[in-house]
Amino acid sequence: MLPSSIDEHPVQYLDRVGEIFATFDISTQDSGNVSYGVTVGRHTYFVKTAGDPANTEPVLDFEGRVALLRNAARLAEDVRHDLLPAFHGITESPVGPLLVYEWRTGEHLGTDRTDPASAHQRFKRLAPAEITEALDRLYDLHAQLDAMGWVEGDFYDGALLYDFAERRLTVVDLDSYEPSPYRNTIGRMFGASRLMAPEQFSLGAPIDTRSTAFVMARTALTFLSDGTLEREPFRGTDAQYAVLQEATTTRFPDYRTFHAAWLDAT
Repeated sequence: MLPSSIDEHPVQYLDRVGEIFATFDISTQDSGNVSYGVTVGRHTYFVKTAGDPANTEPVLDFEGRVALLRNAARLAEDVRHDLLPAFHGITESPVGPLLVYEWRTGEHLGTDRTDPASAHQRFKRLAPAEITEALDRLYDLHAQLDAMGWVEGDFYDGALLYDFAERRLTVVDLDSYEPSPYRNTIGRMFGASRLMAPEQFSLGAPIDTRSTAFVMARTALTFLSDGTLEREPFRGTDAQYAVLQEATTTRFPDYRTFHAAWLDAT
């Protein structure tokens, strides 16, 4: 585990105490954050930072990125679930906080969505029962988040890693989740439009547990179907389809009701 504070740049420190074997920067994502896979002794960590304070290209400035990291730390301290990498705490540095997580193996489901060889497409080709098993765990995590008062924010398939050999799903990057309820203060919120609820496009609209239910239902339609509400391409059961249809049209009153209906259907 890393110390509570350091007095040098994260890269210098991590290079000195361990071995950086992976870097996730502008070449892999556009948030402005920079993260590292690091081996320290016998332990392997995922270390996330707010990146370069001078980098003004991302939508969020450095202070905004730091605020999201501190929000992610609050969520990680609040919620423990086997889909979430273990959180080892914050290390403060001269260029902002380092969030230190357990390293998880898995392939990223949010890249190369049209390439048949991509993890995204290979996951979609799994047996419906295996996809449903992963969705069940994802929905269980969100039941716990919901119970602790956290509402979905900027969730998409890029937040998912899947270990095909171990059949293990990992969820990352929940930095934009917020305590419920809150309001849409920007109009078109951050996120993937194919998953987002209508209120996430409407300035001033409440974002609450119903929004989480909608986004989770759209996630199932992404992986068990072609992203539409057409029945023919959907690879699940009629009962599952009925739940997802209601969640994305007439809407469930809250996440708990959606989750209970899904469990009944599966």
